[in-house]
Amino acid sequence: MDKTSVLLQLAIILIASKFCGLLARKCKAPQVAGQIIAGLLIGPSFLGLIQPSDFLTGVAEVGVILLMFGAGLETNLTELKKTGVKSTLIACCGVFVPLICGTLLYMAFYGVSAVGSEEFYKAVFIGTILTATSVSITAQALREMGKLSDFVGTTIMSSAIIDDVIGIIVLTVVIGFKDPSSDVKQVIINTVLFFVLAVVLGVIVYRIFKLIDVRYPHTRRIPILGMALAFFLAYVAEEYFGVADITGAYVAGIILCSLDDSKYISRKMDINSYMIFGPVFFCSIGLQTQFDELNVTILLFSLAFVVVGMLSKVVGCGAMAKVLGFSGRDSLKIGSGMMTRGEVALIVAQTGLGVGLLEAKFFTAVILLIIISSVSTPIILKLLYSEKKKLNNDIAA
Repeated sequence: MDKTSVLLQLAIILIASKFCGLLARKCKAPQVAGQIIAGLLIGPSFLGLIQPSDFLTGVAEVGVILLMFGAGLETNLTELKKTGVKSTLIACCGVFVPLICGTLLYMAFYGVSAVGSEEFYKAVFIGTILTATSVSITAQALREMGKLSDFVGTTIMSSAIIDDVIGIIVLTVVIGFKDPSSDVKQVIINTVLFFVLAVVLGVIVYRIFKLIDVRYPHTRRIPILGMALAFFLAYVAEEYFGVADITGAYVAGIILCSLDDSKYISRKMDINSYMIFGPVFFCSIGLQTQFDELNVTILLFSLAFVVVGMLSKVVGCGAMAKVLGFSGRDSLKIGSGMMTRGEVALIVAQTGLGVGLLEAKFFTAVILLIIISSVSTPIILKLLYSEKKKLNNDIAA
C-alpha cells in the first residue's frame, strides 16, 4: 500500500466515522455504533471504498490499547474499596451467568463439543463477550434523573467496575487456552504471575509517577510516560506471559488511576483516541464484519444473542441483588443498569478475532447487542424510576 492511498483511507475513515457518529447521537444511540456503521458503509460489504489492511489493523491495535488504558485510568479504587462484598458478588454473578448462557447458546446453534476442543473454546468465547459491561450509557441516564449518587446508582457503578476487572481476567484465561496443546496449569500460573508482577511493578511505578506528578504537575511528560507504560505492559503481558495485550494496558491505567493528574492523563489520551485511533478501531470492526456468510442461522443466532445477552445480566445481577437484601424493584434497576454493552465488548470481540476464537460473521450479533442494549437501557431505567415515583405519589395522596 503506497503512502497516498493510506492518507486517503484515513481521510475517508475520519469523515465517515464523524458523520455517522453524529447521526447516531441524534438518534439517541452511542456514537461508537455510528462509527461501526461507517465502517460497514465504506468497507467491502457495501461501497468498497476501503479494504482491511495490515496498516489499518496496526492503527486499530494502538486504538484498542489506548481505549483500555483510558478505561483503567477512569477506575475509582476508592469507590471499589467502599462498595465491599455486595458489589463484588453482584459483579461475579454478572460475569458468571452471561458466560454460561453465552456458551450454551453457541452450543445450541452449533453443537456440543468436547471440553478442551477448539469449538469448545469458541463457545466459551461467545460467553466471554457477554461478560462485558459498558456503564457509560447507564451513568448518563442516572445522572439525568439525579440518581447517580444514591445507593442503587452507586451499587450499579461499583459493580460495573468490578465486573470489567473480572471480565478481563476471564478473557485472559480463555485467550491462554487458544492453543489446544496449552497446558492448563501453565496458563493459570502465567496469568497469576502476570498479576503478581503487575502489583509489585505497580507499587514502584506509582511512587515514581507520584514524585514526577508533584514536581511537574500538568505537564505533557506525565501522559507521555503513562502512554509508554501502557504500551510496555501490553507488550510484556502478551510476549512473556501469553496474556492479552489489552490486559496489560488496562493494568497500566489502574496503576495510575489514583494519581492527582490521572484525569489530566485521561484527557490527553482521549485526544489521541478521539481524533484518530478510536475512529479507526471502531471503523475496523465494520470493515471486518462480513455479510457474505449471512444466513437464517446467523440472523437467528444474532437475535438470540441479543436476548440472552441482555436477560443474562438482568437475571444474574438482579437475582444476586435480591439475595443481598435489595427490593425487587431495586434489584431490577441494578440488573437493567448492568445490561448495556459498548467498547469493552467490541474490544473483547476484536481480540477473539485476532487469535482465531471468533469468526467475523459473529460481529453482526455483537453490533446488534451494543445498539439495542444501549438504546433500551436508559428507557427501561426511566420507566422503573418513574413507576416508583408514581407509586410514592399515590401513597402520599
